[in-house]
Parts: sequence; structure tokens; C-alpha cells
Amino acid sequence: MKKIVCVEPIGISRERADVIAEELRKRDYEFVWYPDRKEDAATLAERMSDADIVIISNIKLGADVLAQCPNLKMLDVAFTGLDHIDLAYCEAHGITVKNASGYATQGVAELAIGLMLDVYRHITVLDASTRQGGTRNNFLGRELRGKCVGIVGTGAIGIRTAQLLQCFGCKVIAWSRSQRKEVLDMGISYVSLEQLMQESDIITLHVPLTTETHHLISKELLALCKPTAIIINTARGNVIDIDALADALKEGRLAGAGIDVFEKEPPLATDHPLLQAPNCVVVPHVGYATREAFDDRIDIILNNLP
Repeated sequence: MKKIVCVEPIGISRERADVIAEELRKRDYEFVWYPDRKEDAATLAERMSDADIVIISNIKLGADVLAQCPNLKMLDVAFTGLDHIDLAYCEAHGITVKNASGYATQGVAELAIGLMLDVYRHITVLDASTRQGGTRNNFLGRELRGKCVGIVGTGAIGIRTAQLLQCFGCKVIAWSRSQRKEVLDMGISYVSLEQLMQESDIITLHVPLTTETHHLISKELLALCKPTAIIINTARGNVIDIDALADALKEGRLAGAGIDVFEKEPPLATDHPLLQAPNCVVVPHVGYATREAFDDRIDIILNNLP
């Protein structure tokens, strides 16, 4: 009997875990589920030490832990990105890695739209003001209708975001490492990244973090933006130079930003540059965190099993 260890709850209730365990037992799997999330290497190694298959989400998993798991044959990652996994070690030791691609497509796309609306309409700021007795005070927001939105990365999430934006009446342009027919069929033009930064009223990032995309959105590219432009990042924190972004916001070279992802997982340091930047809405990496997405994710990771 192969042993599957789910090292964290990944949104599964104890009752659901019991049902899954019974279903997997019929397939000759032992299923061990931990109801708490522990990220330290010692605890992870202890939980994973005799596992054949490990289910994990976005907890950093390096060679120091993997080397203590001699039976490990598969990582079933309940997440889309894999930059937190030591993939080189896995490849060298024959450990199959599968992700939960697609589970958060709708959730992340909707959050990207929500951040655009918040930055344009100052929803968070006005909520706080209203609670303190404030009024509109001549505030005027902006609409998505008619804006040019640049999609950086036309994978599944980028495409879904583009579809939603078209429903708002936006003109959408795109940049990606490869062009996709379904994007062209939507009437979206691919342009250079420089042109996208120059022309867009809203720039929304949807690329994975790789060596090629680290600080893809650089100080130099940010300098090309209109001063009225806003940037949305629901991809990975290090896709953009965060210090350069904060400087552009503080100096009025950008009008705003909506950020769900950072160089590391929140909590953020109190002196984090984006916390001091004007008109910057920040949320603690929640794009993927919806009830619907978590339910879909469980189904995907179970279907990943051999």
C-alpha cells in the first residue's frame, strides 16, 4: 500500500479528509492528512519521511527536506506556480511533480478586476473615510469602460482576465512569449512589451516567475508608462521590481497599483516600500483563495494521482 501524506489542510475539512481516505483506501493508498499548516523544515521532514506521495500547496520545499524522504516518488502540488519547489532536486531524483493548473483561473482573474475597480474608485480608502464620518468631498473615480488594458502573459488566467475586461468595454492588447490563436480570435493584438507599457491605461501581470521573468517589469519599462496608468499584479511578486514601482508611485509617475503578491509571503515588514506608496491597494495573496477554487483544487490533485 502506497502512502500519501497531505502535509497541510489545503481547505479540506476533517470530514472530507475521512471520505477521501476511504476512497483512496479502495485504490490501495493510505492517506494521512494534517489539519494544521507547519512550514518549518523539521516538521515537514517528519511528516513526509516515509511518504510515497506528498500533497503540498505553496510551502517552500527544498532539497534539505526532500533528501530526508527516501520513498518519495511524487509531489502533488495544490498550487499553480512551482517556484517554491526545488525542481532540480526532484528531476535529479526521479520525483514527479504535478500542479493544480486551472483551479484558480476564475478567482485570480476576478481579483485582478476587483483591484482595478478599487484603485480606480478608491473603494478601500472611501470605506475608511466613510466610517470616520467623511463624505464624497468632490471625489471622482474612473471607469474601466474605454480603457486600454495591457495583459502581460496570455496563459489561462491572462485570457480569462481579458475576457472579463472586454465585458467592461475595455480595449485589450497583450504581450506574451508565445502568441495564442484564441487570443487573436478575441480581437486582441499582440504588441511588444515596450509598446504595451506605453499605450496601456491599465497593465495587469499574468506570467509565471522564472529566471526570464524575474523583474520583467523593470525600472526602465515603468518609465515608459503614462502618469495616469495603473499596474495590477496577481502573478508573482518578483515579476516586477517592487522598489522601482514604489518610487514611481511616490514620484507621481504612475497613478496607482493593486498588488496581491510580494517578494515573500505576508506578513510584510512595516517598512515595506509599497506600504508607504500612495494609491496602492495591497492584499495578502488571496487571488486563489475562494471556496469554489479550493473545491476544484481538491478534485484536480486527486485526479493527478497515479
